[in-house]
Amino acid sequence: MTAPDPTALGNLLRPALEQSGVELIEVQWRGGGRGSILRLVIDRPGGVDLDDCERASMTASAILDAYDPIDQGYALEVSSPGAERAIRSEAEWRAAVGRRVHLRVRSGEAEQVLEGRLLAAGGETLEVEIRSGKSRSRSVTVPVADVLAARIVVDI
Repeated sequence: MTAPDPTALGNLLRPALEQSGVELIEVQWRGGGRGSILRLVIDRPGGVDLDDCERASMTASAILDAYDPIDQGYALEVSSPGAERAIRSEAEWRAAVGRRVHLRVRSGEAEQVLEGRLLAAGGETLEVEIRSGKSRSRSVTVPVADVLAARIVVDI
């Protein structure tokens, strides 16, 4: 038994999930054999609630039952990306403008961590407002290609 291809599963499920009102953010496959888990991470403007997860689960189950693309037993899980979600795509960058972000950035041969408010995202650069003192802030331009990891930060 080979592990299913998450990209192929995403391509199969995405259109039906979009029709049900949610966006498929990520498809994850964990484990092997009986303990395998197919996890679908979904989102929509305004966030995901339990009803969205239930509707997406029923939709995905129907598609998976009809096409039977997985040749082993598994459990299906559907979840939201969480409050401190990763930022991976251009659309996610645009949606994060105005929010606090945590970036791990390549800086020459080293890495640098930046945390601040995302002011702009588009094309090949990001503009982030970071604090440089107790009450001072400055704007930093970061090439998207240098971002190693990024996530939303919850303001408390």
